[in-house]
This record gives sequence, structure tokens and C-alpha cells, in this order.
Amino acid sequence: MSTVGKTALSENTLFGMGNPLLDISAVVDKDFLDKFGLKLNDQILADNNHKALFEEIVKRNKVEYHAGGSTQNSVKIAQWMIQEPHKVATFFGCIGTDNFGEILKKKAEEAHVDAHYYEQNEEPTGTCAACITGDNRSLVANLAAANCYKKEKHLDLDSNWELVKKAKVYYIAGFFLTVSPESILKVAKHASDNNKIFCMNLSAPFISQFFKEPLMKVMPYVDILFGNETEAATFAKELGFETDDIAEIAKKTQNLPKENTKRQRLVVFTQGKDDTVATVGYLSQHNHTTLPHVHYQSAASLILSNQTLGTRICYCKKKRTAEFY
Repeated sequence: MSTVGKTALSENTLFGMGNPLLDISAVVDKDFLDKFGLKLNDQILADNNHKALFEEIVKRNKVEYHAGGSTQNSVKIAQWMIQEPHKVATFFGCIGTDNFGEILKKKAEEAHVDAHYYEQNEEPTGTCAACITGDNRSLVANLAAANCYKKEKHLDLDSNWELVKKAKVYYIAGFFLTVSPESILKVAKHASDNNKIFCMNLSAPFISQFFKEPLMKVMPYVDILFGNETEAATFAKELGFETDDIAEIAKKTQNLPKENTKRQRLVVFTQGKDDTVATVGYLSQHNHTTLPHVHYQSAASLILSNQTLGTRICYCKKKRTAEFY
């Protein structure tokens, strides 16, 4: 795959914005699952029946806390891959002014992510309980404050916008379209206007189904789009592609209208244990794209993992550069 560009690594080179959650992991027993109506290997959103769950799980021995949430996880993994310098990754999101919020800030700092949270006191910090039983786990997410991000109270502040301007690569999961699509659009337009790399993830089928309008407003600014085969199929259905072939869906997605014609859109669809599909095309000297073709690569390859940061970052400690593909 050809190199799109080479970027020197410095603080705030990578920018992420999304729903921050404090991941709380603990080993539990079947009685605990039954008490809160949980199933093995399930993922649900918390309701009123789960309020006591978060209070009870933190009282258990060997509780582990991690800075979580889709986008925050991605930039955290990128920072871990890079190692040094610290704070290459920046993250924006909303938390509460509570104990869980303080823990989340500490965990983000330990991961060397430069997190700048919008803090409010109307909703508690979002959490995700990972209830582990043997080789199984049941996830219960309470978005809470993550749903309360306000563009005008955080992103638009001069000091925060300066951090956005410092970045050269941007990554936002589709989940954030349910919270602040206007914030995503502002960042995406900045990236496009300044020929920087804007990456997005389809995140889940319901994003294409129920948030199609804000998704398609952002799509012209997307340089790299990620998703899995289920998300790709739903996206294709919503856009009337009339095909269920993942490679064809990738090519049709690549050819959707794009604002910045200096960068041809790259589309990456993972397929679990099967090969990952990635579109590849090249720009001529006159900024006209050739017909894209499709490359297949091992799904085990970290560069195309839909569970981590989509953009491939190859870190060279001597040169301190990152190659973005």
C-alpha cells in the first residue's frame, strides 16, 4: 500500500473526539449476573435496574479501571504504539464532576493521552462495567455525561480549538454523531480545508439506519472510513447500493462525493476472521483519480483492525515520524 504522507511526531499530532467512558472490570459470579438480569457475552445499555450494579461492582476485590469509550480507546492505543513523545494523542469528550471523572482523568494521564474533558455537573461520568465470569464477559454501559458534550462550551473555546488546529490526523467514531454532529462537522471541515487527514468509523449498524443524515453531511470530508462487514452492509442498504458484496460496497463508498480532491478516500472494512477489504487508488498530477481497485490483507494485521485506530501509524524512534497509509 502506498504512503500518503509522512508526519513528524509531536504533541497533539493526533486528535480524537467522542464518548469517554470509565471502564470498570471485575470478576463476578453467576449470582451477580442473575441479580442484574445479565447474560454471558452480552452488551447492553444500563437502565434504572442497573444503577446499583455500578455501586456494587466497585466494592469487589481486584477492580480495574481503564480510560474507555470507542474513540478514546483508539487514540490511547495509538499513543501506546508510539510510546514517545507523550501526548501525541489529544482527546475531547464530556465527563461529570465526580469521583469516576477524577479516576478517568488519572487513567488518561497514565496512558499519556492529552485529554481535555468538558466537565459538567448535570450528569455523572459515563461508565462501562465489564462483568467477567471465567472466559466470558457481560458489558453494561451507562453513557450519562458522554451524551452532554457542547460544541459552544468546549470545542469553540480558543484554547481548545488551538489544539484542534495543531493536529494533522483526526479520528472520530460514528457513535459521536448521536451526541454532537455539529462538532464533528467543524473538525472535518477544518481538516479538509487544510489538507489534513480526517478518519471516521461507521461504529454500528444503527448509525447508518437512524443517523444517516448527519453521517452523510460529514461523509464528503472523510479521507479514511472504517467499519466491519455488518456495518458496511447496512450502510450500503441505506444508500441503495444494491449489492451485498463487501468489495463492491467499498468501491462505491470510495466514489461518494468528496470535498478535498487532493486525497482520495480510503475505505477499510474488516470481516472478523476473514480478509479485510481496503480500497486503493492513486491521484494523478491533475488530481483526477484512477479507477480504484481492491486489496485484501490479513484481518490479523493491526493496520486495518476495526477495534483500534483505523489509521496505520508506523513509528520510527530514530526519525520520530509517522507514516499514514
